[in-house]
Parts: sequence; C-alpha cells; structure tokens
Amino acid sequence: MQEPETIDLLAAMDLGSNSFHMVVARPEHGAMQVIDRLSEKVQLAAGLDERGRLDEPTQERALACLGRFAQHIRGVQPGSLRVVATNALRVARNAGPFLKKAERLLGRPIEVISGREEARLIYLGVSHTQVNRGRQLVVDIGGGSTEFIIGESHEPLLLESLHMGCVSFQRRFFADGSLQRSALKQAVLAARQQVNLIAQEYRELGWDVAIGSSGTIKAILGVLQALGWAEGREFIKHEDLDQLMDLVASFRHADEINLPGIKDDRRPLLAAGLSIAQGFFQELGIETMYYSDGALREGVLYDMMGRFNHEDVRQRTVVAMQRRYRVDVEQAARVRNTMRTLILAAQADTGFVFDEALLLQAAELHEVGLGVSHSGFHKHGAYLLQYSDMSGFSRLEQERLALLVGAHRRKIRDEQVQAMREAGGPSLLLGCFLLRLAVLMHHSRQRDPLPRWLLLFRENTVHLEFPKGWLDRNPLTLMDLQQEQEYTSALDWTLFFR
Repeated sequence: MQEPETIDLLAAMDLGSNSFHMVVARPEHGAMQVIDRLSEKVQLAAGLDERGRLDEPTQERALACLGRFAQHIRGVQPGSLRVVATNALRVARNAGPFLKKAERLLGRPIEVISGREEARLIYLGVSHTQVNRGRQLVVDIGGGSTEFIIGESHEPLLLESLHMGCVSFQRRFFADGSLQRSALKQAVLAARQQVNLIAQEYRELGWDVAIGSSGTIKAILGVLQALGWAEGREFIKHEDLDQLMDLVASFRHADEINLPGIKDDRRPLLAAGLSIAQGFFQELGIETMYYSDGALREGVLYDMMGRFNHEDVRQRTVVAMQRRYRVDVEQAARVRNTMRTLILAAQADTGFVFDEALLLQAAELHEVGLGVSHSGFHKHGAYLLQYSDMSGFSRLEQERLALLVGAHRRKIRDEQVQAMREAGGPSLLLGCFLLRLAVLMHHSRQRDPLPRWLLLFRENTVHLEFPKGWLDRNPLTLMDLQQEQEYTSALDWTLFFR
C-alpha cells in the first residue's frame, strides 16, 4: 500500500471505559511511524452511577484529560483525526451532553462506535502490528467490554463484543477491594457464562494462534515476567494464570498486592482482569496467548489510511447490504450519480460542507427496505440502517443514514425534521432535500439520461429549470415535483421549477 502524498500526520483518540489513549503517527510506505503517544487512566465506567449516568467528577476528569490531549493535535488537519468512544459512552444515559462538551473542547466530532465495530478496529490494529501466523484469535479486555475476533491477514472473519470488562467486573465482584476466593470464583464463572454464548461458533471456526491486546493482558504478562514465570517470552500459558490466580487469592485486599511488574493504578483491576482472562482461557480451551501492542487506536489509524487510499470498508458494507436485501443496483447507481451532481451544485451555491460520502451511501441504500416489504419501505430501510451491524460506520453515521432514508419519500414528519436538525444541522436537511430530488428524477426507473437542467440555490430556495416542453412530455415527473413543493417546505427549502 502506498500512502497518499497529501497525508502528513494522522491521529487517533480512543476514549475507552478504563483509559483514554491518543496516538499521532506519520504514514510511511504502508506502515505508521509513531510521533506522539499519550495515555491516561480516566475510568469512565467507574463513574456510572446506579441510574447509568456519568457522575460529575468523572466527567470533569475526562474533560481535563481531553484538554491535555487537545494540545497535541494542533498540527493535525481536521480530516486526519478520528476520535472514537467505546462501551462506557455506548451505555451512559447522559452521554449526549458530555459528548457535546468534549467535542467543543477538541473542536472535532466524537464517534461512539458499536461493539462489533470496536472489535473490527482492534483486529485491524493487531493484524498490522503482528507477524502473520495464520488464522488469529484476538481478544481485547477493555474497561467495560471484551472483544473477540477471529481473522486471517487483515480480514476479520468473526466479530463479537461481550458486556464484561475489568472496571465493570471490579465494581461487581471486588467493589470494596477485598479478594475473597469465593468472589474470584464467581467472577471466573460469570466470565465463562458470557463467553459460553459464543464459544461453540468460535471453536468450530478455529484459529492457529491466540493474541491478547491492550492493558489487562499486558499487565498480566508484565507480572509473570517480573516474577520469573515467563522470563524471556512474550506469551501467557494457561498454567501461568492458574498460578497467578492462587497468588492473588493469597492477598486479603487489592491494596496489599505488592507483586513486581504492576503499576499502582492497575492493582485494583488485576483480580477482575485476571478473572476474565481465566474465564475465556477455560471456555475457549486456550493454552497459550501472545501479547500485541496493537489495539483500537492503531486500528483507527490504519482504517483512516485505508480511507485515504480509497479502501474504505464502509463501501464494502454498502455493497454487502445491497446484495443481502436485493437492491436494484442499477437504479441505485442512477440515483447516486444524480445525487453527486446535486451536491456539487449545492456546495458551489450555498457554501455548505456536506458529508458527501454519507449522502452518496444514502442514495445507494435508499431502497434497502424493499428487501423487507414494499409497503412503507422507507421506514423499513431506516430501521435496518439504524440497527444493523454496519462495519466502518459509527453510531452517528448510521443514525444520519437512517434519517435520510426514512425521509426520502412521502410526507416528512416534524419529529424527523427535528432529529435531522439535531444530528446534522442545516447541511443534513439540505442533503435530505437533494436525496428526495435525486430519487424523484428517477421515479420511472428509465435508463435514458436526464435532460440538461439549470439548478440554482438562493436563500433557501431551489430553482430548477428544464428544457422547454420536457415536463409536458413527462407528466409523472411534473406531478411528483408539484407534490414535492409541499413536502420539502418542511426542510426549510422551497422548490421552484419550470
């Protein structure tokens, strides 16, 4: 892979449930040269109260961390930075207000990604920083979730995210810091119970090598090496975990753990992380696990580099959904091409900055709901785009796609307009207008090229002029445009045509 000459620096931030990470790197010959790397233990998951809301001290701690991170990204172009958030911000009931504060602080959007998207990016980070050893099982124990991936080379074959993490398990089984053997046993059983849900499918697919990434596996390996139990090797054996579990159980309280090779801030989480590792080692029958430095943030960097090189996984996802729901790809291509023309005209006249890729993807998927039912297919399409696992897409991107497709035909409801206003502002509302117009112009599904039209955008009005006599010869389009004048007024734009 050859990086584009225009890319100087890429940066990724990972707002995890336990730690926040940031890495700045320079793409060189298909690899990443790290320029700067920061990590702070914020423990978002520990700040979730009984109502599932982030408490104020945790929010303040997180924002202070992001303020420090922000100083390190001043030389990075806006399009060369991605900020992703994981489980704690997936589940926090007040994530929205916190994210708005964080985005104002960073001056960049934050993507709350799904568990499976997190797993895909983790695998991308590991596979690009490891020697290829065949089919790989990758496990990443986070603060609030644990991801399991089987893949070959850089392609994941099986992805899953389970709701167990070292912070959530610490709060559940070791909240007061005591290390009773009964609590350790219960934690291991709880982990096994979770992994049992996926174990059969993973064992059937199989793997050649198991790899662990991120802080928990690193901490366990560090302790084993410092104790002399794993001297000179970069992998963990199952019997190592058995020995370490017995040793940890010999302490009465986490504060008393004085093992070599572990940082002070890791001590309270060691029992929880060790229990999760023991659980999936037992349930999946793992005997040996190697450690990888690559993780989510590195995966985000390589994913960005792929997008710059026109290897965007999101387009593969679009094609897969078209096939799965039997979309008429010729019709989708016609709407997409017209949509691109409309976007260029709108950008030139209004100065709006559109997410062009997302608008074109909405054009390609506007009929995805037909695979469910013809009646109200725009509603079915919106549901599929909102709730499907779509590799490469953040939750906000899926929400915007769902809003566009759900409002691409028929009357637009007030709540749809409000949702679009909140999710993307005026540019998303105009994008919806453009999508509706592109679909309308291909209502007849004819392969004949559209007429040469004049299109002007002026002060929330759209002026559309056709060749003389064309609308008379196409009465269906004329009727559609007349109806559209009424519908699109809800989008803050008025349509004039002749």
